[in-house]
Amino acid sequence: MSSVTVYADYVCPFCLLAEQVLSDVIGDREIRISWRAFELRPEPVPTLRPEDPYLPTIWSRSVYPLAERLGVSIRLPSISPQPRTDKAFRLLLLAQDRGLDHPYSMGVLRAFFQEDRDIGSPEVLIELAANAGMDPGEARQALESTAYAERHREALRHARDDMAITSVPTIVVGKQVFRGTPPAHELLQAIDRLESATVNQGFSHPA
Repeated sequence: MSSVTVYADYVCPFCLLAEQVLSDVIGDREIRISWRAFELRPEPVPTLRPEDPYLPTIWSRSVYPLAERLGVSIRLPSISPQPRTDKAFRLLLLAQDRGLDHPYSMGVLRAFFQEDRDIGSPEVLIELAANAGMDPGEARQALESTAYAERHREALRHARDDMAITSVPTIVVGKQVFRGTPPAHELLQAIDRLESATVNQGFSHPA
């Protein structure tokens, strides 16, 4: 099955909105959406506060208009300061191991931007992991595991150094990279090329 990779941070509203565009374009095609971590503000960088001018301004100018056009319910979360996402991304690794990274990531994004839940809370994250189909005991162990913490650090290094990710969402479709929420027609062309390449590979023969 072909796959599209989304580099995201769970506190970025545009990641939720870009997924809507991506899902609309994919439709019923056999293409998997794969999620990867990129922390916008890793420790010790301070996270943002919704009561400061920056977030309300960005949401008023960009987030809410785009969400309305896409028909996505979304609101500026009230948690202050905004949660760090390293714990959520440790569970993303477990979700990847179980083939559940898409339902898990959507659960986390919707919990934050539609339900105003604290996605920095281990108990909230374990519940979201269970809702996505993971074992709660395994999820708790992953949050406490130094191995998963190390895997997360490597995932961030890969995104930064190997993939040159600097912003989210970044969507990788075959050899094409979209930074930000891509226009639907450009994404459709890239998806078509991805499918064609997959079909051609399927019909190729070894020399």
